[in-house]
Amino acid sequence: MTDTAAAGAAAQRIREFRMPDVGEGLTEAEILKWYVGPGDTVTDGQVVCEVETAKAAVELPIPYNGVVHELRFEEGVTVDVGTPIITVDTDPSAGPAAPAEAPAAGEAEPAPAEPEAAEEEEGAKRQPVLVGYGVGTASTKRRPRKQQGHVRDAQAAVQAEMDATTTPPAVAPTTEESVKPAAGRPLAKPPVRKLAKDLGVDLAVIVPTGPNGTITREDVHAAAAPAPSHEAAAVTGTAPEAAPAPSPARAEVPAPAVWSTGERERRVPIKGVRRATAQAVSSSAFTAPHVTEFITVDVTRTMKLVQELKQDPDMAGLRVNPLLLVARAFLVAIRRNPEVNAAWDEASQEIVHKDYVNLGIAAATPRGLIVPNIKDAQARTLPELARALGELVATAREGKTSPADMQGGTATITNVGVFGVDTGTPILNPGESAILAFGAVKLQPWVHKGKVKPRQVTTLGLSFDHRLVDGELGSKVLADIAAVLEHPKRLITWA
Repeated sequence: MTDTAAAGAAAQRIREFRMPDVGEGLTEAEILKWYVGPGDTVTDGQVVCEVETAKAAVELPIPYNGVVHELRFEEGVTVDVGTPIITVDTDPSAGPAAPAEAPAAGEAEPAPAEPEAAEEEEGAKRQPVLVGYGVGTASTKRRPRKQQGHVRDAQAAVQAEMDATTTPPAVAPTTEESVKPAAGRPLAKPPVRKLAKDLGVDLAVIVPTGPNGTITREDVHAAAAPAPSHEAAAVTGTAPEAAPAPSPARAEVPAPAVWSTGERERRVPIKGVRRATAQAVSSSAFTAPHVTEFITVDVTRTMKLVQELKQDPDMAGLRVNPLLLVARAFLVAIRRNPEVNAAWDEASQEIVHKDYVNLGIAAATPRGLIVPNIKDAQARTLPELARALGELVATAREGKTSPADMQGGTATITNVGVFGVDTGTPILNPGESAILAFGAVKLQPWVHKGKVKPRQVTTLGLSFDHRLVDGELGSKVLADIAAVLEHPKRLITWA
């Protein structure tokens, strides 16, 4: 068998499994866990890894039989959809497969150019013309022509700065002779000369500290300021007088402490559920004009009904809580005000009215906030709604919610009351027009039948998209929800 034929056979043996799009419109996924490693035998349909996509953890089955040849990515890496993540040797009996993506014999990659050589070549081509850019090496130097007046002064300053940039001055002992300016006109840039003139300072008496004996702005300011007594004594050679002891009022103030975070900060990559949540709420908050209305309602009768339902044989084994009746009240309000169950289609400039309700329930999970929804919630009986609600919450907490369960929502409930919060201003789930915040139920003084009595009270907050939900419609929806919770018998009379 020729080398070409062998390479073709090896290519047919090694099959790549690419990151699939496990949900509508997904572009990437993070590899959470590998269940196999190189050398492990796998069968068609066997789960090989768990990935996290748009807020959901999904297990991926391999569509091949064979032996794992290579894992392309480690756990915790985010991979684009369509990228190979694992290779499988589908014919391991034919012998060991060639290393993955090994370069062909005789092919050599061009060596990158040496950085130093490239820099030298680039430096040889450049002809610096700006101050501070650097001067190319030359075998000869042209003597500058003599010029008159300001032109000569400016040329001298520019040449001095160019020379200083090209060749750093050697460090020499700082003596009076070494810093004494050269005979003739002192070296200084035109702005420095103007500054000296404005301050009334003679450049001839200034000791320059700049490169190659140039006078800087700092030199001019130092010459204009009165010299301290101890420095004057050092110049004249006389001993300075003893300074009086500082008074307590003039004691030196300690320098402020420098704030350092050190190792008290942690940086966590934004990915997975957190990134998906951030993108969703940002898109919603800055696209749909939100309006939030609030209402405080006496839910004492609803809380009594919850206790009665827990004892009902038809609800045996089901989770009955106030959220269940809030969900039912929301569904009744949507049925009475169907225009709220709609979506704004910006692309087609249409309002999409929906004759079904996929009721979303915001759930806090170890991976972050997700919003799965109960499909066709409006058509379910109370026991069916309770069962679906319990399964939805349990699946979400286990991190097993599928992408399909989080698609197609029409309205959402967020139960902030479980955290002891009265209410909030929730942000709409993208593609929806209403979201209800259910606050904590607390015992409060309330006027009931003309007397102040302790009653169980909660506050509801409804956010809606003001592009398609007017204030009147939003108010009616919220008022209907409150009316049902205040008198739960309306679940029957309004059905």
